[in-house]
This record gives sequence, structure tokens and C-alpha cells, in this order.
Amino acid sequence: MSSFFTAPAGEKKRKRASANEAPQKRVATGKSTAKSSSARGPAAKSRPAAPKKAVERDESISGSDIDSDDGDHIEREDGSEGEEESDHEGETAAEKRLRLAQRYLDKARQEVELEDEYAFDAEQIDRDLLAERLQEDVAEAKGKVYRQLASKLDFDKAAHTQFRWNSGTVTSVSVCAPYAYTTTKDGYLTKWKLQDLPKNQWPQTTKKKPKKPPAPPKKKPERVCFNRANPTKAKDKTYQGHTNAAILTVRASADGKFVVTGGADKRMVVHDAETLKPLRAFTQHRDAVTSLAFRRGTNQIFSASKDRTVKVWSLDELAYVETLFGHQDEIPDIDALAGERCVSVGARDRTARYWKVPEESQLVFRGGVSEKKSHKNRDQAVNHDGTMDQVAMIDDELFVTGDSAGTLSLWGINRKKALFTQPCAHGIEPPLKPTEVSADANPDESVVPTPQPRAITALRTIPYSDVILSGSWDGFVRVWRLSEDKKKILPVGVLGSSTALQQLDQAEAQKQKEEAKQKAKEEKEPATASSGEEQADDEASVDGSQDKKKKQESGLIRGIINDIAIFERGNRGRDGICIVVATGKEMRLGRWKYMKEGRNGATIFEVPKVARRAGAKGEESDEEEEEEE
Repeated sequence: MSSFFTAPAGEKKRKRASANEAPQKRVATGKSTAKSSSARGPAAKSRPAAPKKAVERDESISGSDIDSDDGDHIEREDGSEGEEESDHEGETAAEKRLRLAQRYLDKARQEVELEDEYAFDAEQIDRDLLAERLQEDVAEAKGKVYRQLASKLDFDKAAHTQFRWNSGTVTSVSVCAPYAYTTTKDGYLTKWKLQDLPKNQWPQTTKKKPKKPPAPPKKKPERVCFNRANPTKAKDKTYQGHTNAAILTVRASADGKFVVTGGADKRMVVHDAETLKPLRAFTQHRDAVTSLAFRRGTNQIFSASKDRTVKVWSLDELAYVETLFGHQDEIPDIDALAGERCVSVGARDRTARYWKVPEESQLVFRGGVSEKKSHKNRDQAVNHDGTMDQVAMIDDELFVTGDSAGTLSLWGINRKKALFTQPCAHGIEPPLKPTEVSADANPDESVVPTPQPRAITALRTIPYSDVILSGSWDGFVRVWRLSEDKKKILPVGVLGSSTALQQLDQAEAQKQKEEAKQKAKEEKEPATASSGEEQADDEASVDGSQDKKKKQESGLIRGIINDIAIFERGNRGRDGICIVVATGKEMRLGRWKYMKEGRNGATIFEVPKVARRAGAKGEESDEEEEEEE
């Protein structure tokens, strides 16, 4: 019988000996390899020996295979992958780690040099900034707060631009720079291209100074494309899009490949980010999909629904992963960061649940405790009992929640109770008149109900920083910051307050002038014309002050703030941040609050950084003026 069937598998793959040599009988024993090698004679000896794999084994043991992946990625971007592999072919694992660390420091040093424009002692400043950058990277890997941005951003001077289109209530907004995605209650998913900063819109291509002044900067975004739900396909199981008009939430992946939406048709639809073409519709939820959250830096996404479940999905495979159970009521909001963790709120069950996905466990935080305080003034007697509707993670250990009673709460995973609560974060609704409550001719004031606080309808944070943004229907986006001891939430101000007052003053001055001119023209006699102008100025000033108060009460944003999206301008927010706010006449998940004067649209805020060395420059200019005098 042939020895082919009795030989080991390793010997079958070896090359055959030359035809002049007699075939040797192979025995399936431990010494068979030695006999066969000696039988081959000089032919086997002349072959080159196989290279040793000790270096590869050392790299895999030392754990440098992760670094090698990153290094390969950088080499592909530079286009010099083959040359560097040949240059560093025989290096050890320690040498490779040292080389990658040196490359990281060089890249960080280049970024630091771009950021630092007013350096005097360059060497010392480079050391300090590099040390700070390394500390930030380590803190981000550990999932802790490492950026103090509230003091570096000038929220009062934020410029705003409002835009709207013929649509229903805007329910959600998501940003993947330079594009923004909005969804509406009438079933539209729209892609917008946001404008660059004014200094980057018209770059100078020649060294000569242009004779003509530069064109005014563009502010309003441009609509790129849109997609709409198709109700006629409700019974078509093969249709991969939305079949109901109301799309409630949208999120875009960080790599710019996918845009995911959830609607009242119980579907979660994955779209191509470039064309908004539906790729896949998931129908595992049994009720409306209310909120979505991407795991930071990945294509893993969490979805929350009114069916009281949280589901985990992987968009790389377009597949369902698992379901998380625990809430006793619908889940209106969910948020996640880089770790395999997410936080969800359960509306009327008044709980926030911190899900640890790998461990298959959860932490339950109970809020919404009623605190009826006795006040002498009835306007200040507020019921703090409400449903938990909004949540946003600060880092892997801290998160904030907002409820329908207007309370903003700070939570930590090491304590079951809230670390800090801010009641009536967006103020209290004005009390109703007795005639609006009762049909009697002379109603008693006792029939007027207690004024209720404004609910928090939108909540967002800048991840791993101390900046918190909240929205309601008071017309403003309020800015908060985390205290240094990470135990309190402190108010910073209102987004775009100073620019809003300037615009109001300009509009009022122009209105007064127009009214005065019209009344002066109506007067026939010249003698009475001057007195008419004075009277018109007085009346216009009174009307202007009243209009100013009304506008200040109504705020910058007309309507209910349903969602907030943030992205940073430049490298690590060097040029400030951009905030996109979605507004509508109705609330996102219901119609129990309706504003006739509201607008369905969005508002863009450009928040600049605080001017550096402004005081020093002012002192120098004052000294120069004194010397000249």
C-alpha cells in the first residue's frame, strides 16, 4: 500500500526529491523526519534555512501588535509604507514601541506649535503643552473629564443664524462636520452643508492684496439632499425605508458612512450618509423608536423605544446584537460614550439606568422625588415631581438628567442619590389669569392653579468636558458648567445673549425712526410737524421698550427646543464650537405643549474662543498713547 496515506500531514506538503534518487520508505514514527532529511542528502542541505520568527513572537507577547496596527495606518496615510517596513525590518519590539512613541510626540508637537501663537519661551511652553496633551490623552482613555472649556469659550458673543423650510416640527438633529442631518414629524430626513467660518470661506490665493473688498460671508446652510417616508409601503415587508410620517430621532456615525433614524413606525433605518438612500430597516422593536446613541469612535449603536427596551446593533455587519431589559415605562432618551456603557431614562418610572453591556448588569438611579416646599408667595410653590425625559453623559462616571419639572440633576455611578439638583432650571411659566381658568364673571383668585416650571426638552454635553447645554421653550439655550470638585452644576449664562441685545437695539432704533418719519409726513402744518416728531419719538421709545421686554421674554429662539447637536471647529476646538438647535411648534414625542408663535426650523450658534492676551494688548496700547501725548 502506498505510503502517502500513512505519512503525517506535514510531510505531504514537502517538495519531492529528484528523479535520480530512490524513493525512501516513510514510517509514521517520531524519527521519520530525521530519516527522511538524512536520506535526501546534499539536496536538502543546499536549501536555505527558514527565517526564525522570534521577533514576531516577542511582539505578540509584548502586546505591541496594537501599536503596529496604528503604525500601519499612519504609514498608509503618508504613502511610505513599503519603505518604512524595509528600513525597520529587523527591529525588536522595544525599538518599535520607541519609534511609535517618538512619532506620536512629533505629531503632538506639531499640533501644539500650530495652537500656540504667542509663545515666548518656546522650549518651556512645548514641554508644558506636551505634558498637558499626554495627560489629556490618558484621561480620555480612562474615560474621565479632562477639558475645562467653559472658561475658554465666549458664550455671550455667540453669533446665531436661523433657517427654516416648509416642514413640520423638527424633532432631532445630528452633526458630522461639515454636514448636519434633521428629521421632522412629516417624515423628512434632510442633509445640510454647514458653512465654514468667515475667515475660511474666501481664502486669498495670490500674494497681492485684492482691490475689491471680500464678499460677505455665507451664514445659512445649503440643502444637499433629502429623503421622505413612504406611507404606501406600510404593508411591504421588503421595503427598507420608513413607512410612517413621524421620524423622531437621527444620529450620524463619526466616520461619515451611516445615518440612522428611528420613527413612530417601529423601525430603525440605516441610510447611506452621502445619498440618504436606505440600506437596511430593522423591525425588532415593538413600538416607536424614540432615541439613538452611537458608541464613540465605533459603528456600534444603541436604540431606545417605547417598548421599554434598549437594543444594541452593529452597523459594520448590519446586524442585531442583544436586548437590554429593565425599564418599567417608555424610554425617551439614551446616551453613550467610548466605553461599552450607556445611560437611559425611563420617563414615568423616574429612573436612570447605567448599563454595563459586557458584564450584563445595570445600575439603577431613582429620581423625581416630590419636594413641595412651603412658600409665602404662591408663585414660588413649585412641585418638583416629574418624569425623567433627558440624559447626557459627561464622562464614564458622571451624567446629567433633565425632567418635566424643570430639574437638572447631576449623578455619579458611585452614589445612588443625585450629587446635585438645580430646580426650575428654565424658570416658571407665568401664572394664568382668573378669567382664563374660570367662566365666572368675577372669578376668585383661589381657582388659579400653581404655576408650573418649564420642562427640560433637550440636554447635551461636550464629552469629557465641563460644558452642559439645556433647552426648553423659554427661548434660550442655557449654558452650565461642572464645578472643579465635580459635585455641582453652576450656571454660566445664556447662549448669544450680548449679540441678541445688540440686534434688538438696532431693530428698535430703526423702527423708531420709521415711525417718526411716517407721523411727521402725516402732519400738514410745519409748526405742528416738529411737535408731532417729538411726540412720535416719545411714543416710539415707550413702544420700543415694551417690545424689547417682550422680545427678551420670548428669547432668541421661537418655539420648543427639541434637540441640540455640537461639534468643534478646528483641531480640538481651536476655532471654537458650533451648536445646532432644532426647534418646532410642538414637542418631539407629543402635542401636550403647542406654541402658535413658534417656528419649525433650526438655529446655528457659532461660539468663539475667549480672546487671548486681550488685557495685555490693551495695556500696551494705553502706554503707547500716553508716550505720544
